[in-house]
Amino acid sequence: MIVLTILGGILQAVGLAGCILPWLAGPPINFLGLILLSWANNWKAFSPGFLILMGVLAALTMILDYILPLVGAKKFGSSKRGFWGAFFGMLIGLVFFPPFGLFIGAFVGAVVAELTAGKNQSEAFRAGWGVFMGTMAALAAKFFASGLMTFYYIKALL
Repeated sequence: MIVLTILGGILQAVGLAGCILPWLAGPPINFLGLILLSWANNWKAFSPGFLILMGVLAALTMILDYILPLVGAKKFGSSKRGFWGAFFGMLIGLVFFPPFGLFIGAFVGAVVAELTAGKNQSEAFRAGWGVFMGTMAALAAKFFASGLMTFYYIKALL
């Protein structure tokens, strides 16, 4: 029981970090922590309905993680090249300039990719801004979901 509870707590911290680190799926990791705490407490920590709701929230945020940057890109005139430039820029920025490189890298990557695709500077900046805004909206959704699950995890422990 104690081992599962501790492991669930570790998963809460990893899940929050996963909201920023693109190779970790934050909300699903937080959800797994909720499952472990429920299991450790003979499924009395959370109701089945609550766990289903949190599972749907985790899945929805992961879907939004892919959709929102595309929506922002499309709304602001970005091409697929701009989207992928933002993605790789985000990874490079995260590795070399954490944590702000995540945001700056997405914007710079999109702008550079759009410029190499032949767009003028104004169009490239507009597209970069769209990808950046979509990425930030997805990040906010993941932090909301992970934060909510972490809150309920801690509340269940008290």
